[in-house]
Amino acid sequence: MPSPKPASLNPLPPVSSLARRIHGWSWQAFPIGMGTGAVYVILSLLKYHHTRFLTCLETAFFFINIILFILNVTTLVMQAVLYPNQARRLITDPSRSIFVPLMVLSFATIIIGTINYAVPSGRVGPNGIYIMFWVYVGLAVMVSFPMLMIWFNQPHDIRAFTPAWAFLMFPMMLVGVVASEVLRVIDPSDVRSVGILVVGYFFQGIGFFMTMFYICIYILRLNLNACCQTGFLEGGQANTAFVACGPPGFTAYAVVNLGVQAQSILPAHNLVSPLAGEVWYAGGVVCGLMLFGFAVFLFIFGIIPYWFKLHKHLSEILGCWALTFPNVGWISALRVLGDALDIPAFYVLHAIMATLMCATWLVLFVLTALAFYRGQIFFAKPEDVLKDEVHAHVHLHAMRDPFHLPRHKQEQGCGHDAV
Repeated sequence: MPSPKPASLNPLPPVSSLARRIHGWSWQAFPIGMGTGAVYVILSLLKYHHTRFLTCLETAFFFINIILFILNVTTLVMQAVLYPNQARRLITDPSRSIFVPLMVLSFATIIIGTINYAVPSGRVGPNGIYIMFWVYVGLAVMVSFPMLMIWFNQPHDIRAFTPAWAFLMFPMMLVGVVASEVLRVIDPSDVRSVGILVVGYFFQGIGFFMTMFYICIYILRLNLNACCQTGFLEGGQANTAFVACGPPGFTAYAVVNLGVQAQSILPAHNLVSPLAGEVWYAGGVVCGLMLFGFAVFLFIFGIIPYWFKLHKHLSEILGCWALTFPNVGWISALRVLGDALDIPAFYVLHAIMATLMCATWLVLFVLTALAFYRGQIFFAKPEDVLKDEVHAHVHLHAMRDPFHLPRHKQEQGCGHDAV
């Protein structure tokens, strides 16, 4: 009968589920909240929005979004404190750092929700929204530029390119969208409205044209099928095809809405010329219509091969949230273009897409909850947790015990002593 193996002198300590959750959390959790925000943003723009049920439903989604935002921020802060090495990896790794700016985008959806549901009830005033706007602009600049420096400082392979790399510029691109919403609650005669309008156009231009370069690279990659064997995006990358819809769609919505606000702001302050507001609005409608068409093309271009290219793995469910928030831009543009051009069919299409967005959110939320319960997402391996715990405390132990040796050195020494 074989003799039993001697027990390990240094058995691995057990790792709690909470520790594995905190260590396994990532910035990719923010799209869940952004997808939730996408629902109430689109529902709030419905042409015939007169039912109390819809308002209550949107408010419920708004509070869910706030809860998810607080949960994500809190967990990532705990990760930075308990496992600084893992937190550093998430920020410096090229494939994972692109999701860091999504925190700012999630905050943008909270600002829009606050304007829609807290301002009408008097819980938040225009001054509070004005402060939130500048907080958002500050976050967009402070997050996007450092992440761009980190990202551009490393080489990248075009064969691995996905439109998700454009996330680095999304916070600045959405400044125009946020500005157009903030101007709804700021009096046009208020001098602050001029600053918001100018800053909205300024950052919208930066964000849109920079993200357009990413879209050009995306189209270039699709055309490299013959020499590099790339073609349509596959697997988890198939979801990122919808990210390309975001820049033209959000910019279409922003330039039309900013033009609407310019009609009253510019004449109120006697800026440019008496007709400047009308010219800006007309130009915004023309540009918005063209960008809307481009966004719809990219959406169709992504949806046709989507089901055949996607890997149906529950562990990749987080990437599927790209079906929601990037498409908010062009769907919302349906409403504002319908108002500008008096096209009732746009209102019908907007209502249909709003219904599909709600259904998509429900399916994704259930599947995400199932993947979370099964430990297929946000659940680190025990050895990874222990490794980062050792690295975090090794210097402290070395200071306390000058004869401290790493675990593998101790095991080697013990093996020789046993012989």
